[in-house]
Amino acid sequence: MSHFSNIKTQIRNLESLQSALTDLGIDWKSGSTPVRGYKGQTRNAEVAIEQDNGYDIGFSWNGKEYELVSDLEYWQQAWSVDGFLNRVTQRYAYHTVMNETAKQGFQVAEQQQTEDGAIRLVVQRWSA
Repeated sequence: MSHFSNIKTQIRNLESLQSALTDLGIDWKSGSTPVRGYKGQTRNAEVAIEQDNGYDIGFSWNGKEYELVSDLEYWQQAWSVDGFLNRVTQRYAYHTVMNETAKQGFQVAEQQQTEDGAIRLVVQRWSA
């Protein structure tokens, strides 16, 4: 019986996901990589995060989005699963907004981190 859990996310862009993980200081591997689980079981993922205990975390494409794949019983991160996903999702959203606004010719005019951890961005575009 598999011990892996698949947790749905709203993450669809691999580059923004990888940038988010890097921002959070998380070491990750890219490419079709096996995620190690209970009793030597593996699942392939496009992004893998190795843990010291030999059980990994991964992000696997399900055809619509990247799901978090892990044996949650062996979770060994600084944050809870929810805390981890909240932080990754926030940084992912930041990179997605930055990439999309840049494609449309916008530049960041102002950026602030609020006391509650939210990021406030003001973007502008000059027209000729």
